[in-house]
Amino acid sequence: MIGHWHLPNAPGRVRFVAIAAAVGLLAGCAVAPKPVVSDRQALADQAARERQLGQREAWALRGRLAVSGNGDGGSGQLQWRQSGHDTTFEVRAPVSRQTWRLLANSAQARLEGLEGGIREGRDAASLVRDEIGWELPIEHLAAWVRGMRGPGRASVEFDRHGLPARIEQHGWQIEYRGWDRAQTPPMPSRVFASRGDHRVRLAIEQWQFGP
Repeated sequence: MIGHWHLPNAPGRVRFVAIAAAVGLLAGCAVAPKPVVSDRQALADQAARERQLGQREAWALRGRLAVSGNGDGGSGQLQWRQSGHDTTFEVRAPVSRQTWRLLANSAQARLEGLEGGIREGRDAASLVRDEIGWELPIEHLAAWVRGMRGPGRASVEFDRHGLPARIEQHGWQIEYRGWDRAQTPPMPSRVFASRGDHRVRLAIEQWQFGP
C-alpha cells in the first residue's frame, strides 16, 4: 500500500437549484438581480453539453490529485489520458518522485511502477484499492471529472449560470468548485468527490481534446 504520498444518461431524479432574482436595498442603493437559469433550460443545456462531450472520445487532463480515507491517503501530480475505454492514469508523488501508472480498458487493468513489479486485475478501481489503498472510482470519475452524469441514476444541482454545482451518483457526492470557461463547452477546474470518509480532490490545470 502506498501512503503519502459513455455516456447517455439513464433516467434519474434531478434536482435543480436556481437563485431567484431579487431586488434589495443596501445603504439606499438597489442590488442588481442575479442571473437566473430556468429548470428546463438548465436540463436541456446539460443534456446538450453531455452529448457534445460524449462525442469526444479522446481527451486528456493535467493537474493535481489528492485522495484520503480510512486514515490513509496521498497526493501527486496527475496525467490522465483517455481514448474511448482505454485509460492511462499516471500519478507522481511530490516528495519521493515515485510514479505509478494505471493502464486499463473495459476488460482488464494493469498497475506499473510499484515495488515488487506489475500488478494486474480485471477492474481498475479494485486494483487501485487493493494495491495502493485508494478509493478511486476511475470508471465513474471519467464522466464526473468532465461535469457529466455517468450511466445510472443521478441527481444534479445547477449553479446560477446553469452549470452543474453538484452531482450525486452511486453513493458519491461530486462538487464543482471551479470552471474553466475559456473552454467550449466550459470544463471543470476543481472537482471534489466524497463518499463517507473517502475524499477525492482534483485541481485541473489543463484540458486537451483529440488524439
